[in-house]
Amino acid sequence: MKKLFWLLPLLFFAGLLALMGGNLGKPTEAVIVSHMIGKPVPAFAFEGTAGAEGLSRADLSAGGPPVLVNVFASWCLPCAVEAKQLQALADKGATLHGIAVRDTADNVARFLGKHGNPFSRIGLDTQGRMMLALGASGVPETYVIDGKGIIRFQHLGEIRAEHVPILLAQLEKAK
Repeated sequence: MKKLFWLLPLLFFAGLLALMGGNLGKPTEAVIVSHMIGKPVPAFAFEGTAGAEGLSRADLSAGGPPVLVNVFASWCLPCAVEAKQLQALADKGATLHGIAVRDTADNVARFLGKHGNPFSRIGLDTQGRMMLALGASGVPETYVIDGKGIIRFQHLGEIRAEHVPILLAQLEKAK
């Protein structure tokens, strides 16, 4: 009986390893469907920062082409990682607007000075209200907004190279 007692933790550990090993290589990204897709961007108006004009709902619903709105922060590591891909999107003709959340003008300016500024407009949301209004789970998140101010697509997390064509296709689809 004593031998069995000492064998139980080892069997438990072996089972745990088998379970974890069986999940290796499986995709870890869950498909999350936003409740905001197909709805208008919530009302907002933020002052500009880092030398850029501010951003408001009116800017997104003026009937122009679809745009990308990237919710980011200077203190966000994945935001720094995705900076190169945001620039790639801008280089391919995408219009990007940014909303800097829970941040300061000085920190945003330093961040953009270090990582580049692909944004046409940047709104400074010091309270993080827009994250709540959009139902964002964190930063970064990127939204495709059509010319009428309707959210057509939401990308959770940092943008990697493989996401650039997807976002460009979503912009085209939103025309």
